[in-house]
Amino acid sequence: MNNRHCLHLFVILIAVITLLEPMVVQADEEIPLSMGQTVYVPAYSHIYSGDRELPFLLTVTLSIRNCDPRHNMTVTVVDYYETQGRLLKKYLEKPLVLVPLESVRYVVAQSDKAGGSGANFIVEWQADQAVNLPIIETIMIGTQSQQGISFTSRGQAITPSR
Repeated sequence: MNNRHCLHLFVILIAVITLLEPMVVQADEEIPLSMGQTVYVPAYSHIYSGDRELPFLLTVTLSIRNCDPRHNMTVTVVDYYETQGRLLKKYLEKPLVLVPLESVRYVVAQSDKAGGSGANFIVEWQADQAVNLPIIETIMIGTQSQQGISFTSRGQAITPSR
């Protein structure tokens, strides 16, 4: 192998390492832990399409996933709000314990357009010790005629971790 070929391979190797480096979790990197949060989760019971802003109705699935492999978390509030901020539905009557790696879902039917394009969920959760942050997201999906659409929205903590 000549020097020019070795230099070329070296440059490619450095480029690949540079691109992959952000994807590697470093051993000294800390994973954020919390004992609870209030999370705002965007939801869309419909979106608008076309020049006439025709509503495209969607089914909304709220997914709450306990990502901690060792500890329980307790979901204490799952409330659904419409675009103007009015409470539409309280999904929990009592706290719900999610064991390690357990998930739960709540569905807003495609025919339920009360939430509107600015609907949202407020989810509150807590744990007895610091745990991995749960994944809390909505998945929206709908079909009309021969058109289909699907997308997700990730929750955003609106109170600091405890």
